[in-house]
Amino acid sequence: MLVDEIKSLPNLPGVYEYFDEFGKLLYVGKAKVLKNRVKSYFSFTPHLAPNPKVSPRIHKMISQAVHLEYIVTKSESDALILENSFIKQLHPKYNILLRDDKTYPYIYVNLNDDFPRFEITRKVIKGTNIKYFGPYFRGAREILEVLYSHFKLVQKASCAKGKKACLFYQINRCHAPCEGKISKENYALIVQEAIKALKNPQIMLANLSNLMIKHAQNENYEEAAKIRDQISAIKDSEVKVEVDLAKLEDFEAIAINYSQNLICSVRFSIRDGKIANSNSHITNLKLVSKDDIKEVYKQVILDAFAANSPVATNKIYIYDDFEDKALVEEILSLRHERKFSIICPKIGEKRKICEIAYQNAQINIQKHLKTHDYSFLEALKEYFSLSNLPQNIEAYDNSHLFGSAPVGAMISFSNGEFNKENYRHAHLNSNNDYDQMVEFLTLRATRFDKLGAPDLWVIDGGKALLDLACSIVDSTGANIDVIAISKEKIDAKAHRAKGSAKDKIYTKNGVFSLPTDDKRLQFFQRLRDEAHRFAITFHQKTRKKEDLQRSKLKNLGISDGSIKKLLDYFGSFEKIYESNFEEISTLVNKNVAKKLFF
Repeated sequence: MLVDEIKSLPNLPGVYEYFDEFGKLLYVGKAKVLKNRVKSYFSFTPHLAPNPKVSPRIHKMISQAVHLEYIVTKSESDALILENSFIKQLHPKYNILLRDDKTYPYIYVNLNDDFPRFEITRKVIKGTNIKYFGPYFRGAREILEVLYSHFKLVQKASCAKGKKACLFYQINRCHAPCEGKISKENYALIVQEAIKALKNPQIMLANLSNLMIKHAQNENYEEAAKIRDQISAIKDSEVKVEVDLAKLEDFEAIAINYSQNLICSVRFSIRDGKIANSNSHITNLKLVSKDDIKEVYKQVILDAFAANSPVATNKIYIYDDFEDKALVEEILSLRHERKFSIICPKIGEKRKICEIAYQNAQINIQKHLKTHDYSFLEALKEYFSLSNLPQNIEAYDNSHLFGSAPVGAMISFSNGEFNKENYRHAHLNSNNDYDQMVEFLTLRATRFDKLGAPDLWVIDGGKALLDLACSIVDSTGANIDVIAISKEKIDAKAHRAKGSAKDKIYTKNGVFSLPTDDKRLQFFQRLRDEAHRFAITFHQKTRKKEDLQRSKLKNLGISDGSIKKLLDYFGSFEKIYESNFEEISTLVNKNVAKKLFF
């Protein structure tokens, strides 16, 4: 019983997990002392019940909880890191989840190089004199292209290794340091000018505008459009506000706002006393209190300064104070080996910037409400009795030809559009549709740490594949709904006629046969068809590559039978080439093996 599990909790730091009667993970929390923290959720007299002091969201969660598990950690900071990881991976129903778990790019330059170049990175670069600029929430690549078009830097990494002036020297884009046509000292002056431009990209706009007009007048519209996009990226990268700091400071300002079931985080990156970049993220939530919002600050800050990511500043200013501020400072300081400070200013310029971030969060929510209609998603949730609002959806399909070149494909749909950045595919080993789906869904479930769980899985298949997907989800504890869509069969063949196929939708709650013009059916057909397109495209590329590899072996005089033996054993052409003569000769005769290695 739950009350017995609560009594058995240790007086140690750790992470606790609440589950419902179906074994679904409801909530993950961290504690300095597990027994004290978990007990605070309950009232024990006259019987076990939610503590009346908890928020409405937690009260509802406790009412559904029937089972408790916990993991002991060495410290409270370890518990916080583990809690954040579980929330991202498993999407517990009652944890507030901001899905902005990207690592944003930085532009960096290694000033120890003889002739430094500017590059994009998402990870820390080894070196003692590395300078970072960013993070760039949009337009990093465009800004870098503009930088190289404005300054005569070494244009490509391969150029630095060359010993002869190339085309870039001929078109006056490079001083050809490879031929000694510029000294290190003079090149360093160009790098310093480029650094100034990175700190204030607006100074490059005038030349860009003139160049765009020139291309347009010469009817070179493709180049003009490219420069137009670069101008747009530079303008979007800087946020104009009323506050300019007198000091040339670098810091981050973060604010979180909640209104009309939407929670929005805004992050300003201040460089040299000016807001150089901004980022916002919105999630649809219900039953959120002021205390809940404060909890989100931990998640936002830990994600903003992820392990192994570059750090341009160690100062963070926030709109609201929160309880675990010192703990988050400790984690970041250990993670990045430099002292971090998180401050909630009450007055002054820093407070004004935090207030502007807070106001922007409110404005973003209002803008989002005008451009996003959640009524359709709410209707889907209610009609199919889903536990989540299906904002983030993944759809799956497999493809093979008589068992050859089997592949799995996953597409992502969020914020009303296909999110191709989160598409995934994989080569599979199984030879039939069911086993292929087992293999691919299991692979996806083991990678929730890299790309968090969605709200809904859409499977191309019927009841058997629905049950399979549900069992895999249940084994992880992730809070994911599952729907399977089965193609109408005509003469025992799948019928894919757009707009007229009478497909069936399977859920845990039953089978749904909707009219062909029903928007709900057409929505899931659209997702299924995009997954099918993505799977077929990857399969065709795989087949083409395998056919090329097969023809290379056949040109060596190796028979189809020997090729099949090798593929059945090694699984791929790459592993065949990675093997050695002794391995090959145990499968085929030595004359065939010699053709591969001699």
